[in-house]
Amino acid sequence: MSDIVGLVLPFFGLIFIGFMVARISRQPVEALGWMNTFVVYVALPALFFQLLAGTPFEQLTEWGFIFGSVFSTYIVFSLMFVASMLLSRGEIAESTIKGLAAAYGNIGYMGPGLAVLAFGEQAAVPVALIFCFENIMHFTIAPMMMALAGDDKRPLPQVAAGIASRIALHPFIVATAIGVAAAYFEFRPPVPLERLLSYLSAAAAPCALFAMGVTLALRPLKRVPHEIAPITVLKLVVHPLLCYVMLSWIGHFSEIWVFSAVLLAALPTATNVFVIAQQYGVWVQRASASILITTCMSVVTVTGLLYMIRHGMLPPDLFP
Repeated sequence: MSDIVGLVLPFFGLIFIGFMVARISRQPVEALGWMNTFVVYVALPALFFQLLAGTPFEQLTEWGFIFGSVFSTYIVFSLMFVASMLLSRGEIAESTIKGLAAAYGNIGYMGPGLAVLAFGEQAAVPVALIFCFENIMHFTIAPMMMALAGDDKRPLPQVAAGIASRIALHPFIVATAIGVAAAYFEFRPPVPLERLLSYLSAAAAPCALFAMGVTLALRPLKRVPHEIAPITVLKLVVHPLLCYVMLSWIGHFSEIWVFSAVLLAALPTATNVFVIAQQYGVWVQRASASILITTCMSVVTVTGLLYMIRHGMLPPDLFP
């Protein structure tokens, strides 16, 4: 157990340090802007590019793996969305945010650092692929459902153009595409550039986790939604279990790839869910509460998952 604590403690410790520093220093939320910019536009894209560029191209076209991971996320979103629609009598906008809270994990800030720390650098490839394709799904679902709900007043062509631009211009997706192209053409950056990318990659996880802790501290818990129990169970238990069964059923994937996908599925609600809720003025405070509560609960559930993986309690393939 000490090896798991040694693995998880520095990771969640960085979140806790960010949380405490924000509580003590009392800086405004705007002070976090440049660090978020560095993480999203520089450090994590450098990490994705560097690791993808050095990966054999044939490993980057595992469509069965991509389908299994993304489809399991879509199923979890649909379960929460449909249940909310039935209980709220057709509230599309609220149901969309609840569905995202149950399915949209913090795979950007938490995923790369924890997966690489737990399984080594080989985990970065499945993490990047999952991030890329899951974000395409999320970037499509949110504006589309809000347009159906009537909360997005823009014309349909403008909504479609907005979706396409968010997907095409997201720095993680751009870095992933460039990394895949570099792998295909077997391009290797010059040594000085490679060294710069290594510095930036090393800064990605610590900065992202610290920024996440600060973000949680600056969004105090004001209103706990009564839906928090199903959201927490779906996000932290059902989602990783479904992903595990789905990937085992589809095909024989690498142990690192399967467990990386399951770990990403087990991560708490993404901070982007709050951003989307705030953008449309729907379920804002309760979205913030969902992020905080699932993040706190994930200390236990993610630690338990890693313990089971590291001690051979979960076979890499349920259907060998």
